[in-house]
Amino acid sequence: MRKKYQAQTCFEFVDIYWYRRRIAWMMIIVMIMFFLMASRLFYLQIVRGEHYYTLSENNCIRLQRVKPFRGLICDRNGRIIVENRPSFDLRIIPKDAKPIETTLDCLARHLDVPFEDLALRVAQSTGGYGYRPVTLMEDISRNDLATVSAHRFDLPGVVIDCNPRRHYLYDGFATHLIGYLGEINTDELGSDKFRHKQRGDFIGRAGIEKVYDQYLSGTPGGRVVQVNAIGQLMKILDTVQPVSGHHLHLTIDYELQQKAHELLADKNGAVVAMDPSTGEILAIASSPSFNPNLFVDGISRKEWDEVMHHPGRPMFDKAAQGEYPPASTYKIVTAIAGLEEGLCEPHQTVFCPGKYKFGNRYYGCWKEHGHGSLNIVDAISESCDVYFYQLSRRIGVDLLASYARACGLGAKTGIDLEMESSGLIPTSEWKLRRFGVPWQAGETLSIAIGQGYNLTTPLQMLLLTAAVANGGTLYRPFIVRSIRSVEGTDIMTALPEKTGKLPVSSENLAIVKKGLWKVVNSEKGTARRYVHSNHVEMSGKTGTAQVVSRKVDHEIHRKDVIRPHAWFVGYAPSENPQIAVAVLIEHGGAGSSTAGPIAREMMFSWLHPEPKTDITTTAGAAAAIVDAEFSSIPEFL
Repeated sequence: MRKKYQAQTCFEFVDIYWYRRRIAWMMIIVMIMFFLMASRLFYLQIVRGEHYYTLSENNCIRLQRVKPFRGLICDRNGRIIVENRPSFDLRIIPKDAKPIETTLDCLARHLDVPFEDLALRVAQSTGGYGYRPVTLMEDISRNDLATVSAHRFDLPGVVIDCNPRRHYLYDGFATHLIGYLGEINTDELGSDKFRHKQRGDFIGRAGIEKVYDQYLSGTPGGRVVQVNAIGQLMKILDTVQPVSGHHLHLTIDYELQQKAHELLADKNGAVVAMDPSTGEILAIASSPSFNPNLFVDGISRKEWDEVMHHPGRPMFDKAAQGEYPPASTYKIVTAIAGLEEGLCEPHQTVFCPGKYKFGNRYYGCWKEHGHGSLNIVDAISESCDVYFYQLSRRIGVDLLASYARACGLGAKTGIDLEMESSGLIPTSEWKLRRFGVPWQAGETLSIAIGQGYNLTTPLQMLLLTAAVANGGTLYRPFIVRSIRSVEGTDIMTALPEKTGKLPVSSENLAIVKKGLWKVVNSEKGTARRYVHSNHVEMSGKTGTAQVVSRKVDHEIHRKDVIRPHAWFVGYAPSENPQIAVAVLIEHGGAGSSTAGPIAREMMFSWLHPEPKTDITTTAGAAAAIVDAEFSSIPEFL
């Protein structure tokens, strides 16, 4: 019995020892595991904690840029002519879209667009950050918006942003004045001037959109949002509202501007109208024009080629950039110089037989059989070339040039547009420097009647005409009447700015004005047939610049291809003028019959306007409408 008990105790001792050793090893393994876990946690939370915290935040918390509303552009009466509209832009976040090829393929099938086009957009993106959205398509249709929204769970990383997009309400309306927008380029992104801009933003490229870009563009805002694992918006945590751009109120009148475009239909030329007592531009039109929305919505290669190769040069502002021989409208300057220098007397007459012999050459008058005897007033009203030929010989080219410059010709007017030409007022020194040959006396005869080397812009001739109308004061023409904040506070209000005086006494100016009155109202006036009105007393000057047309038909005689530019400058009413107008029609023929009726309609429309329809919307009300339209967009976008 004792041996049996001892054997049993021995076996029990062996079993207990074995279990204890096994438990010890298990505890060691557990401790090692806990040590490894603790080490890993230490590494993740302490050593690499900041890095992974950033990754975690980027994965669920995002900072999104909110584009500001660009300021509205209104006419002088508050009528909106340029606004903003909602644009739905399709974008993809590469980090959320993995595998990105699968997502792009699915998106291409849903929208029926080439996969290669979407892939190229991603490949060309140089953002550098996987969480920065890449724009795939801009301004998608409502149908595409609904399609993407319906399949959003199948399209990880695909988002739709709603941004304001510039919208020009009237196709071709004051295009050269207003200008257009274009996407910012790499060089501009690196400048301090555009420090708030990012790739894909639009900036002013021409017109007042460019000149006043800093006032119109506004300041972007931002918002902090929470997204899910596939990058879709879950919650907006915080928002910093963008600061909208300021609104521009122009000096132009919508109805008068529209009238100018109608009168220029199917013509190449320019019409400019101004308040002669302030310098406010009431209308400025250049024809043909173009649709500025093409540059915002995306212009195709075909459309670009059509615009750039159009024979009428629609991108060229003929009102401020076009340089043309002023023709007989320049006789205003010659008359002022002759009277001021005492080289002609008001009652002194000159006989015009229809031509004038100088040297071994005859210089013809536009009236083949001549005007007979006439004084300075009649010479202006009947536009006698012979009278001004003889007067120019006594004045001389250099003295005549000094008067022309004092009248505002040969220099930029200072209008608030970036692109403006200076024109050309020739002198003997200029010709010697330019061509290396001395001035010929016969060339002065051509200069005196606005031919030869003379070049002026319609805007310059308008400035001269307005100064004659108001009694001799030259004003700087301007287009922006005021700049106003969204809250309605005036940031800037433009005031009339005098830039000089015509080099003429009030007595001599009255003589010139009498001649301009007779141009329209006397029986022999060159514009009476086409401009005279029984309702409004108008004054003006016709001009027909002899130039050769660019379209030369080799099968016809040379005399048929000399197609003159048609000019008319004028103001109304003749006493206490309220509007001055300059009209230039390229290769339009006679100034009296082509440009004169257009000027007449412009002046009559301003002085006797048709009743305006009640469609004026203030900038503040329009901004509220746009805000309401944007706020109605579903939040899941």
